Amino acid sequence: MSTVEAMATADAAEAGGRTKSSSPRTIPVIGVVTPREDMQGVFKSMDLNRIIKLLEENDKDDLEEKQLNSVMKVVQCYQYGFPLRDLAQVFKILGLCAEKIQKQPCFVEPASDLIKLCGLPFLKKKVSDEITYTEDTANSLALLGELMKIPSSKLRIQICKCIVDFYHAEPPKKHIPGYQQVSSSYKVKMAEVGGLAKAMVQSVLLIENQLVEKLWVLKVLQHLSTSEANCILMVKTQAAGRICAHLNDPDPSGQLLFRSSEILWNLLEKSSKDEIIQQLSNLECLLALKEVFKNLFMRGHSHYDRQLRNDILVITTIIAQNPGAPMIECGFTRDLILFATFSEVKSQNPLVKGLKLSNSYEDFELKKLLFNIIVILCKDLTTVQLLIDGKVILALLTYVKKPERLKIIEWSAAQYEELQLHAIATLSSVAPLLIEEYMSCQGNARILAFLEWCDHEDSFFIHGNSFHGTGGRGNKFAQMRYTLRLLRAMVYLEDETVNTDLCERGVIHQLIGIFKNMASKHDEKEEAIALEIQSDALLILSGLCEHYIQRKEMFGTEGVDIILHVMKTDPKKLQNGLGYNVLLFSTLDSIWCCILGCYTSEDYFLEKEGIFLLLDILALNQKKFCNLILGIMVEFCDNPKTSAHVNAWRGKKDLTAASLLIKLWRKEEKELGVKRDKNGKIVDTKKPLFTSFQEKQKIMPLPANCPSIAVMDVAENIRAKIYAVLGKLDFENLPGLSAEDFVTLCIIHRYLDFKIGEIWNEVCEEIKLEKLKLVTFDKYSLESITAATENIGKMVASLQSEMIESQARQDVQNEQRVYAKIQATHKQRELANKSWQNFLARTSNAKTLKKAKRLQEKAIESSKYSERPQNAIYHQTVIKGLNTTVPSGRVVTVESTPARLLGGPLADTDIALKKLPIRGGALQRVKAKPLSIPSNHLYSFSVENYTWKIPPVFCPFRETLKVNSLCTCPRSLELCLRRYCNARAAEIFARTT
Repeated sequence: MSTVEAMATADAAEAGGRTKSSSPRTIPVIGVVTPREDMQGVFKSMDLNRIIKLLEENDKDDLEEKQLNSVMKVVQCYQYGFPLRDLAQVFKILGLCAEKIQKQPCFVEPASDLIKLCGLPFLKKKVSDEITYTEDTANSLALLGELMKIPSSKLRIQICKCIVDFYHAEPPKKHIPGYQQVSSSYKVKMAEVGGLAKAMVQSVLLIENQLVEKLWVLKVLQHLSTSEANCILMVKTQAAGRICAHLNDPDPSGQLLFRSSEILWNLLEKSSKDEIIQQLSNLECLLALKEVFKNLFMRGHSHYDRQLRNDILVITTIIAQNPGAPMIECGFTRDLILFATFSEVKSQNPLVKGLKLSNSYEDFELKKLLFNIIVILCKDLTTVQLLIDGKVILALLTYVKKPERLKIIEWSAAQYEELQLHAIATLSSVAPLLIEEYMSCQGNARILAFLEWCDHEDSFFIHGNSFHGTGGRGNKFAQMRYTLRLLRAMVYLEDETVNTDLCERGVIHQLIGIFKNMASKHDEKEEAIALEIQSDALLILSGLCEHYIQRKEMFGTEGVDIILHVMKTDPKKLQNGLGYNVLLFSTLDSIWCCILGCYTSEDYFLEKEGIFLLLDILALNQKKFCNLILGIMVEFCDNPKTSAHVNAWRGKKDLTAASLLIKLWRKEEKELGVKRDKNGKIVDTKKPLFTSFQEKQKIMPLPANCPSIAVMDVAENIRAKIYAVLGKLDFENLPGLSAEDFVTLCIIHRYLDFKIGEIWNEVCEEIKLEKLKLVTFDKYSLESITAATENIGKMVASLQSEMIESQARQDVQNEQRVYAKIQATHKQRELANKSWQNFLARTSNAKTLKKAKRLQEKAIESSKYSERPQNAIYHQTVIKGLNTTVPSGRVVTVESTPARLLGGPLADTDIALKKLPIRGGALQRVKAKPLSIPSNHLYSFSVENYTWKIPPVFCPFRETLKVNSLCTCPRSLELCLRRYCNARAAEIFARTT
């Protein structure tokens, strides 16, 4: 089917689908065409180049009708969408039609039809068409924005509808064989690449007075602003300022304000926030925002109006963060302060006369937003007078009180609780700026009364649903936390009037009581907020007591006890992230401000082993605490009682305080990059304390009032404090130091001399840089000072070398002693082994035994006097016929009795009343009568030519031996003798006890 036939078919179908007409009803004649033929005829090749040439011609009379017909053919041919391959030529035709509209308005209709078809999904024949025709598509869509310059309302509206259709793609009405739709996001991406958003923003200026067109353009920009790339382009064309300036333009439908605010929100979220604020921080935009907000605040009653009002206020809050925004000049600040306080402070201003907020969610959010913007506005000091005129302090202090349950209020309990916390948080920022108004409203009295209620146990429990109420559900911790923050902000102003008034009202004892209660009754769930409350209480006490001895005395022993309680905290808790670190910092600050300088508190602190606790924390080796603790130690060492406590302290592995401080010195120098050798000895005697930073930093001439690098080094590390502490402890009598510690101590002892030398070196360098020439005497003095400093370094290095060598010699001597002890041990073992071998040889070989016996007898004879004294009685000391090599006598020593015979250590020793059980084991007491054997019936044992007579009761073999028989077994004799000795020992023991 030809293109003309297809057009006729489409026209007939369109005519048949129309509704009622004024002409008589006719029956159209429609040719029967199969669907396959129809689809083939839709995209039958058209000579688009010929149509382009036709539209470019202008010299013929009947040309206009041909041009219109040719364009209508294109519209009819591509009624199901444009293929990507033809897109460039189609938009070329569209551009030529747009050029003719100004002189030939009849081209508006075909141009609109072509633009309408652009709203349909583009078609691709190949998968790669989307990539191949990317540039053509992006340029074509960019042309839509350029066409907005044509002064045709119909055309502009159709362009806007077409762009909106990009974001609301409809499914195809018919499937075209051989073609597929491009992805739904393809047009959106191409619009971003082509910069369509930039052109649409520029068109806003062209349609300022056409409300309908303006609303359509805003609708397009609302869709385009959902993309980050489009937002960046819109910001570059000053979209925020252009749109905000027309917020208050008349619009009965209300769409202009809604869509404009939505666009501003998208721009703030998806582009540079700072750049948007700069665009909106001008008088024109703020005046528009002010009028819109006032109208919505005073006349907006619907849910939609209240939401829009709050959105405008949030945008205003963001703009107010810019100090350069003319908020005061446009009068917006005064109105916002009025709207924030009219509920609490009566005002005769007509803007709020008869105005009342409800407890709806939108009005509740409005109240919180107004409190929030006051915090931002008060950062500009020029706002202070407006805050005074608006009685902001009085309005906020109305919330610092115990909730009255019986009083009817406009907010629910949960809402009032959140507003109360928000108001107290706002006071923390506003009250320090308005001290006179704060004191005139009895701010201290209200805060302390409210704190007393917070610390008092009653049946009131908060809901804890808000941001400010976090961690305070079921208690009053949230109110206490924000009240203490407010009190801390006022105390740290160091205003004498405020602090004196607080102390006269008993705030010190009240805070100590709050600390004790929080330390005793909080649960694990509220641990973080409880720790924050305790930290704030200690910081407030520090701010009040610093520089005032009388207040430190009021802090007293009760305050010292709470400090000691915190210092005894388990060190493991410092790493759990709940706030124990902050609490410990606050505690150390309290020691400095509340205890030091008051002798009674210092003595009580020392008495309770406070110095030991300080050193325990210092031994944790956490750098964040070291500087503060060492500063406290320096001040405490002025007390003569401190040195004994410091020297008495012992850490792990018997670590002393002096050794701990020296280790901290070495660690600090290692981190600072100070040059030392492996033994800790000075490497550079000219610059013994130089850090790596000082070496990199070039010396520059400085004014006399500016500290040099060497002077700044004193305050930037802990070496000066360690030197001061060790100096007050006396360098000569430090216990528990190793040789390495003594080597380091040599440097610490000369720290001040070395630091003075560094400063003189800087003076010399500055003189050289400034090219000054010294007089002879000054030059000689400077050289002498420099040489003296270097000599001190050499002397310390020499002393260190002697110490190292002495320690090396001592180590060698100790090593030799250890080796001598080891050698003696080995020698003793060899002698014992040799003795044992001799013993074995004598017992196993009779010849060896006899030889040993002869040697023994010979030794005995040689030890006697050769001449006997006259009238002396001679006693034979050697038993003849005894074949042993040990000294023997008629007394037998029994070492022990085998456990198997006596039944072990738990058995009773009364052997006369016991007998061995048949089953074995320990001896047991039995009732059996003893054996009736005559006393003269004894058992005889003959061993080594000696005979023993054993009573029957001590003989374990009486059942196997005959009475008056002779036994020659040494082992049997030994057993009998042991039983006899044990029985005699038991008898003697019983008599003595």
